[in-house]
Amino acid sequence: MTPTKVLLVDDEEAFVTAMRRRLEKRNVKVSVALSGRQAIRLLGEDPDVDIVVLDVRMPEMDGIQTLKEIKRLFPGLEVVMLTGHGTFASAVEGMKQGACDYLMKPCDIDELLAKMQEAKLRRRQQQERLLASEGRQNARRRGL
Repeated sequence: MTPTKVLLVDDEEAFVTAMRRRLEKRNVKVSVALSGRQAIRLLGEDPDVDIVVLDVRMPEMDGIQTLKEIKRLFPGLEVVMLTGHGTFASAVEGMKQGACDYLMKPCDIDELLAKMQEAKLRRRQQQERLLASEGRQNARRRGL
């Protein structure tokens, strides 16, 4: 199985460094963005990211704004919201905007890995359904 590719988005450099190290020890390929704008740019450059782990509170473009833009540009991409300062309202808003899950910092690394694997599986299943649907449509067009 190929390693999971995650984009970790958080403006706290110390957190990003520690989390990256912990994830890479568990065979996760990690890219880092220190802002929402940088995350959007990196996703455009590397569409093979499996999942985004996104902080809610960031300057300029916060996590909810970043999530909305990710879902607009990359609708099939799974996003886990992660924050140390979140509220129940921000969790609800994140889920309404398309996040697949929401965890509080500090989170258990095994719990985060489990959420990431669930999200990766959901994304793969979604892609397989789309391919199957396209195949059925093509077969109908050819009269099969």
